[in-house]
Amino acid sequence: MHEVEIAVAIAVATLRAATPLMLAGFGELITERSGVLNLGVEGMMLMGASVGFIGTVATGSPILGLLLAMLAGAALALVFGVLTLSLMANQVATGLALTIFGVGFSALVGVNWVGTPLQGLSTDIWPSLSTAPPMVQQLMLLDPLVWVAVLLPFVVQWFIYRTRAGMILRAVGESSDVAHALGYSVLRIRYFAVLFGGAMSGLAGAYLSLAYSPMWSENMVAGRGWIALALVVFSTWKPLWLALGSLLFGFVTIAQFQAEGLGLALSPHLLAMLPYIATIVVLVLISRDATRLKLNAPAALGRPFHATA
Repeated sequence: MHEVEIAVAIAVATLRAATPLMLAGFGELITERSGVLNLGVEGMMLMGASVGFIGTVATGSPILGLLLAMLAGAALALVFGVLTLSLMANQVATGLALTIFGVGFSALVGVNWVGTPLQGLSTDIWPSLSTAPPMVQQLMLLDPLVWVAVLLPFVVQWFIYRTRAGMILRAVGESSDVAHALGYSVLRIRYFAVLFGGAMSGLAGAYLSLAYSPMWSENMVAGRGWIALALVVFSTWKPLWLALGSLLFGFVTIAQFQAEGLGLALSPHLLAMLPYIATIVVLVLISRDATRLKLNAPAALGRPFHATA
């Protein structure tokens, strides 16, 4: 029984660690499915983390804080959209600039909020929590956003492959010229996808500052935005594979704490590097199969659309 409780505890910790990766990853997946490559996920997550934390502390409402975080992420995404979709700037360069801007601006906005205490998101959604078995209590104590992340893969899978809107999104990502010839507004669809990706990145950042570790500190996202980007490639743009990849990296993230708990004589700095080492290894393995990537990647990914009459 003790082993089962440990397994449940590890599963819960893995889900919590994977949640920001899934939220940001699925936002980026939808964005890239429309043919747009936004490398500014890290910056949008940091803005969501700072604005969500400040909004929650200032208003006392975590829900309002989450909404403000989504708006902050969407606002940065809108800037990216105007530059790359309307003004046709280079998507890679603009995305990198967006991350640099988000890192600096979030630090500026949150400078007076470092060290401010916050209770975090409430998990008081189960009335009979105190009478439940210990293992069930661990699952019931998961933050509401974790349950959103658990459902997200199935919702996105259904949307992309089972709905007309999802079919149009994929069509725009595969051949924007053909979609335009069929009468679809390529720019409008791409704007919606970019805004959704920004909002989800902002939500992922807010999860970190409001639930995962309720606090604000400069650069607290710590590269998770880049891991989310890598996971989209790792999954070959497929929702269920993205969910599995997020869980894998979530498990690697908590492995450092498990190793410390077992008393393994490893440097804590080496253990902290594990998620990033795993990211590099996975990308190297994926890049060896270029054919698989070409077959699954949206054909128009990163290509600007020139609207014609």
